[in-house]
Amino acid sequence: MINVTLENFEAEVVAASHEVPVLVDFWAPWCGPCKVIGPLLEKVETEYNGRFKLVKIDSDQEQQLSQAFGIRSIPTCVLMMGGKPADGFMGAIPESQIKAFLDKHLPSEDALEAQADAEDAQALVAAGDPKAALHKLHEALTINPGNDDARYDYVKLLIENDMLDDAEAALAPALAAIPRQIRFEALGQFLDAIKFVVTDDRGTWTSGQFDALIATNKRDFDTRLAKARVLMVGGDWTGAMDELLEIIMRDKAWNDAVPRKTFVAILELLTPPKPKVDPTSVGKTAGGIEVLGKAGVQEDPQAQLVSAYRRKLSMALN
Repeated sequence: MINVTLENFEAEVVAASHEVPVLVDFWAPWCGPCKVIGPLLEKVETEYNGRFKLVKIDSDQEQQLSQAFGIRSIPTCVLMMGGKPADGFMGAIPESQIKAFLDKHLPSEDALEAQADAEDAQALVAAGDPKAALHKLHEALTINPGNDDARYDYVKLLIENDMLDDAEAALAPALAAIPRQIRFEALGQFLDAIKFVVTDDRGTWTSGQFDALIATNKRDFDTRLAKARVLMVGGDWTGAMDELLEIIMRDKAWNDAVPRKTFVAILELLTPPKPKVDPTSVGKTAGGIEVLGKAGVQEDPQAQLVSAYRRKLSMALN
């Protein structure tokens, strides 16, 4: 339990809540109910073993903070997540209700363990040990099959290591989900392209061989799609998208719109991950209290490329 003031509020509450949920207990020394709930909160924090962080703010001493949160009576508890208030409650409620409140918002111990495995896997990939990373990600999914981030990383790593059957099996639950996430659809399209290259005779063709056929018939969409898939698997993403655009501009609905779906998949695969919010870059509330994080990130070249090709697709579809 940490006593928070205006001086350490940003570090102990705003920044910290980007890493772990922070329960802020507004209290005062004269408040009888505060003396009842205070020990209960500390007991629950210990029992939850790092699933949340408890801090206390003396409402009398830190009136600016109390006003910023609109505190009207104490004790009042506010749960901060991702730099902003997520929920709260007032009064000296029993321990069982405190736990019920927290359990609505906090990840379970299994989910935390699975997330730790997924983060370990990223470190193992960076260290050049994909086999160990795959083991960690499989472990994470065994603990929590609903961890979509771990599933995405697992399927992607399986594809990168040519374990295509395993990748297809691991991807299947995500493709069966409704609504289907676009990032999993993208992996599905990428797998389709790889399987085409592996099984079709044209998978070994050069661009010249494709171009010779296309030159005789600009509407040979089957050859254009085959070329795009070969380029895609070979890592020539812009070349693949340019070829797909040629189909889309001529016939948007051809082959159940597979060219458009493949184009969108490439955009998704190329889109850089969203940067983590910088907890030190914050906005001001009307009361002058730093509560909301705001990241000002300059768009990198790959993001600019994705934006440019999104515009090209939009123009082709209009």
